[in-house]
This record gives sequence, C-alpha cells and structure tokens, in this order.
Amino acid sequence: QVQLVDTGGGLVQPGGSLRLSCAASGSILSIGDMGWHRQAPGKQREFVAAITSGGRTNYADSLKGRFTISRDNAKRTVYLQMNSLKPEDTAVYYCYADLRQNAYSDYVGYWGQGTQVTVSS
Repeated sequence: QVQLVDTGGGLVQPGGSLRLSCAASGSILSIGDMGWHRQAPGKQREFVAAITSGGRTNYADSLKGRFTISRDNAKRTVYLQMNSLKPEDTAVYYCYADLRQNAYSDYVGYWGQGTQVTVSS
C-alpha cells in the first residue's frame, strides 16, 4: 500500500517559521514530481510549490522568497520550509507526489492527508 504522510504543522506566531515534511512509503519504484498545495477555510485548494526529481523548483508567485521546497530522494521525502509566516498563510497544507509502483505501471498522483498550519498571535 502506497501512502504519503505529511507532518510538521502547528500554531506559530506571525513572522515565525515552520518546516513541513511529507514521506512516501510502500512499494514504490520511482517518484516523479512532488509538491505542496494548501486550502484555507472557505477557499479553493491552491498551488504552493513543486519540485521535480531532478530538483527543479516552481513556486506560487505570491510565496516566492518566503517558502522553500526541497526533497531527499533517498528518504522519499519532500519538505516545505516556511519563513516570515503571515496570518493569511493559515491553511491545511497537502503534499502530493507522482509515484510509479513498478515497471509496468505509469506514474499516479497521490495526496497526503493534510497538516494544519495556523498563524496567529
């Protein structure tokens, strides 16, 4: 069984930092793109950041300079370092990954269960 488990959320004051992690587990041959989306209360889920297997990154324009995505392929883990957090960053953060389970299958997208980030004083 393949799954993504994202952790690291919590309550932080404005201006603070958090680091989210998302680990893939199960029978996995290879991992393609990995990334993060978020969903604030009453809003649609939105793209945050993505990283290819080769390390090329892409960010939502509004988050450039504050958020940094990285990955450790050996650990099958993607990270999201969030700095200078603002109340408007409050949301549930979901990781995703394109996973290939064997040589006969294609890449399939999987989502983590989400981790709550609350920015408040």
